Amino acid sequence: MGSELDAVAQGGATFKAVRGEYGSGKTFFSRWLAQQALARGLAVAEVQINEIDTPLHKLETVYRRSIESLRTSSFPPSALRPVLDAWLFSVEDDAAEQNVDVDTLVERRLADVALRAPVFPIAIRGYRRFLAEGDNDGADALVAWLGGQPHVAAAVKRRAGVRGDLDHFLALGFLRGLLAILSDAGHPGLLLVLDEVETLQRVRSDARAKALNALRQLVDEVHDGHFPGLYLLITGTPAFFEGRQGIQLLPPLADRLHTEFSRDPRFDNPRAPQIRLTGFDADRLLELGQRVRDLYIHDADAPDRVTRTADDDFLRSFASAVAGGLGGRIGIAPRLYLRKLVDVLDKIDQFPDFDPRVDYEVRIAPSEMNETEREAVSADDVDLGP
Repeated sequence: MGSELDAVAQGGATFKAVRGEYGSGKTFFSRWLAQQALARGLAVAEVQINEIDTPLHKLETVYRRSIESLRTSSFPPSALRPVLDAWLFSVEDDAAEQNVDVDTLVERRLADVALRAPVFPIAIRGYRRFLAEGDNDGADALVAWLGGQPHVAAAVKRRAGVRGDLDHFLALGFLRGLLAILSDAGHPGLLLVLDEVETLQRVRSDARAKALNALRQLVDEVHDGHFPGLYLLITGTPAFFEGRQGIQLLPPLADRLHTEFSRDPRFDNPRAPQIRLTGFDADRLLELGQRVRDLYIHDADAPDRVTRTADDDFLRSFASAVAGGLGGRIGIAPRLYLRKLVDVLDKIDQFPDFDPRVDYEVRIAPSEMNETEREAVSADDVDLGP
């Protein structure tokens, strides 16, 4: 993955699909990759696909959510305005050195963008003019419009020379504009994560067809080199990639994402369009517990007691107990397992007579489970207690 991020930072573009069952670590993987991207100077945006708030077939909404979550190593979400200001500062410096008008240089830098979204450079010039006039409210409103926010005051748009709101067709042009600004502002690319695309399987058939076609369009745009500096990552369950309600409904998309997986996951091809996460089994959950315990004892008041009491046999049985509280679904157990294990380690460290085999009962309350865990385990599978 590191080599792909490096290629993106050099002006390339990459698409990757990460597949795994609930609890296999897809979100964790995407956030790990985000840290790798930030360390290379790239910007990051993470969007959770949702049939109500962020439907994939409405690219203008996906773009807006991307801008809302946009961050860099220096700026938290939403980083659009500081990135835009850094870009304008760079353009103004270059214009002074080259003895050319700033607006002329803006047009040159955004010439490729203007072919797909002519309004984008117009809005940039309007933003610069508002700043020069000291109209910070107008500048804020125009940044919001550039970020895809609806309901920006008509008077602001009229003064800037733009009209209407961002739509599905302009969204890809604005994404291209964002990449151009990021590059000149010192951020050579963008990691865009579209998480939980499997939610497309739950929408109406007409909306699902539009969403799959939008995804196909995004994949083609990346492969055709129209988004230099973009790393597009999607995550989903195997059912989305293989089932009848997922990408198989659109054969051209299924063909683009087709991947042959080895019998042994060790030999999966990391250069393929899809990579799979195999998730946790009992041995991996034990290993996770061992690592947490070994880290914990470095700062423990009674490290010997923690090591002796929370030995490997206890960790194995404790992992089994937590998974049992989730209907035996080990794959979705890590989050709650870690939370409860740290609580147990704290008690062992603080109370010399505490024996977790006798004094601790694993119970999972409904309020402890997140949405993913609730979706993965039905209420009939779980003993939620009184």
